[in-house]
Amino acid sequence: MASACLKESRPPVLDSTSEPPPLFDGTTRLYMTYMCPFAQRVWIARNLKGLQDKIKLVPIDLRNRPAWYREKVYPENKVPSLEHNNKVIGESLDLLKYLDENFEGPALLPNDPGKEQFAEELLSYSGKFNGIVFASFKGDPVKEVGSAFDYLENALHKYDDGPFFLGQFSLVDMAYAPFIERFQLVLQDVWKYDITAGRPKLASWIEEVNKIDAYKQTKYDPEELLKHIKSRYVGQQ
Repeated sequence: MASACLKESRPPVLDSTSEPPPLFDGTTRLYMTYMCPFAQRVWIARNLKGLQDKIKLVPIDLRNRPAWYREKVYPENKVPSLEHNNKVIGESLDLLKYLDENFEGPALLPNDPGKEQFAEELLSYSGKFNGIVFASFKGDPVKEVGSAFDYLENALHKYDDGPFFLGQFSLVDMAYAPFIERFQLVLQDVWKYDITAGRPKLASWIEEVNKIDAYKQTKYDPEELLKHIKSRYVGQQ
């Protein structure tokens, strides 16, 4: 899948002192947070479909949220959410599919019933995968996360027409990449656990994902990311 990316500057973050954008004026907006992996999923999809001019990024400060975001935009008060056609929808996995179905640009899923079914299985597993790894940060990840990463390694063996979960880069990779980016950092730094050891397909997947411009443009400074995760989930400053 070709990447249709343009370099763009990141808009300033809006906090409780910020005025809202002109809501429901016909502009399509992706409300997000630069450090949030759920928002990053949709940001990658937007970039890959070449929608930088069609979908405006509106970064929100989750630690100091503007009141208008909950009151006027998205009552759930979470990110990501998408303002489009005078309505606002949320949930990152739903938004990946919504972008694919409602906007021009490269398809995010192959036109192959077998691969579509496998995509649903992998998307369904993503929540469990994230839950296992995040929970392990309070225990012993070296003993607890192996099965989760083995699941991904086995999944990457299913198709041999490319290095990604469905062979070619798809919304499944977008769903997993932001979390694997974070998990690899913290597991290596805190527990010296290499998620790619004995998992050559996963190692190749990470290498190839990092060549995708649509993803690279969404990556956060790894030192800042690591500091945030250790403080929030591991109890380390």
